[in-house]
Amino acid sequence: MSAAPDVVIVGSGPNGLAAAVTMARAGLSVTVYERASEAGGGARTEELTIPGYLHDVCSAVHPMALASPFFERFELAKRVEFLTPDLSYAHLAPTFVGLSYRDLDRTADGLGADGRAWKSVMGPLTRQISGLVDLSSGAPLRFPSSLSAAVRLVASVVEHGSPLGTLRFREDIAPALLAGLGAHTVQPMPTFGAAAVGLVLGAHAHARGWPIPVGGSKSIVNALIDDLMRHGGELVLDHQVDTLEALPPARCVMLDVSARGFLNMAHNRLPSGYQRRLSNFHYGPGVAKVDFALAGPVPWSNAELSDAGTIHVGGTATHVGRTEREIARGRHADDPYLLLSQPTRFDPSRAPSGGHVLYAYAHVPAGSTRDQLDTVTRSVERYAPGFRDLIIGTNSATAADLAAHNPNYVGGDIGAGAVTMWQIAGRPRLVGSPWTTPIDGVYLCSSSTSPGPGVHGLCGWNAAKVALRKTFGLREPDLRFE
Repeated sequence: MSAAPDVVIVGSGPNGLAAAVTMARAGLSVTVYERASEAGGGARTEELTIPGYLHDVCSAVHPMALASPFFERFELAKRVEFLTPDLSYAHLAPTFVGLSYRDLDRTADGLGADGRAWKSVMGPLTRQISGLVDLSSGAPLRFPSSLSAAVRLVASVVEHGSPLGTLRFREDIAPALLAGLGAHTVQPMPTFGAAAVGLVLGAHAHARGWPIPVGGSKSIVNALIDDLMRHGGELVLDHQVDTLEALPPARCVMLDVSARGFLNMAHNRLPSGYQRRLSNFHYGPGVAKVDFALAGPVPWSNAELSDAGTIHVGGTATHVGRTEREIARGRHADDPYLLLSQPTRFDPSRAPSGGHVLYAYAHVPAGSTRDQLDTVTRSVERYAPGFRDLIIGTNSATAADLAAHNPNYVGGDIGAGAVTMWQIAGRPRLVGSPWTTPIDGVYLCSSSTSPGPGVHGLCGWNAAKVALRKTFGLREPDLRFE
């Protein structure tokens, strides 16, 4: 583009691209700058181990991909093929295996004495999933579209975010399933923030399942880029932006950067109160990621695990809570919570014939430099004897490596900010429009803003809608697939 664009966007993760697509669809000229040589941020897919084996760099399974109001309007399901496992997730412990299917009744049947209690928790939330999506998708200070869904969620959070949360159950499996869900926040447990996220994730697992995009997470990114290009947008790769002054003149600047990144880019232009809020924005523990290229499928002792889209390795609810508290205090757990996925079980296009890839996260203290390859391998081998013999390639990244690779992951926090109850409501501050900043025409649109982490595009979409109205006096455009 020869003329200065109307909109400049820094960062090409799903949120930055959602903002870019929305602005371009409104008829504005848009330029996106990305520091890496490939777009997508955490939603990239690369040959991390050996040629021909495709691994998701960060996100692999996408509970919000089809439920997100942005992606619904964007008609993502018409642009990308998704496969949704019947077995949404499983939870492993030395003495039991918990299985959570899309079918709520089937899940309850497998929980024996706690089946009715599980349905009493998840049934109402699953039936009110539309209200939960609305509640968790927009501005924090607004009246919910479904008051009954909000009341139900609050009541469940109060119960399961406290030590009383296990009293409803008589056995170990159901509480462990809930703990495994809450541990997605990488926060001490039990807490209200972990319970809120876990309960909503659990409701999605029963309502529509947790879908996996064919070809990897990059398929979602490619769909966004294709639409941006069709509407005149420009994507500039290998372009580092350290300060706002380094950007070309534009009426609107949108930043898909963390709260700390924004502070570093613009601190000399921010009022002291806002600087303090960004400085006090809290980041959580980190993750270490290990990717495996395998000569065959993981040989789980329990064959049903092969059908699970996601597997949590964490033990009892008590054990999960203890290990999450340990890492929050800066101590490595001997047997940390793991999140696993073997997407080639559903999408064989990601590896040569007969080959498979396994994706694994281990929860670790913020900034950890400890390699978790042996820890993850040992843990998987425990539940899948012979796993080691199938490994033909690995890639291991510490929390410090992830932070260096993506500045939004401060200390290895892949959520770009701790998912505490306060920071769910006030992300990065408790105001009606958390995407606006004190600098006229500058908007924050990363996962450091509401509604937070996940491949849903909502942070960018919400920010873009505010910017269209406030800076350009324009209405939200039609996003449907053409």
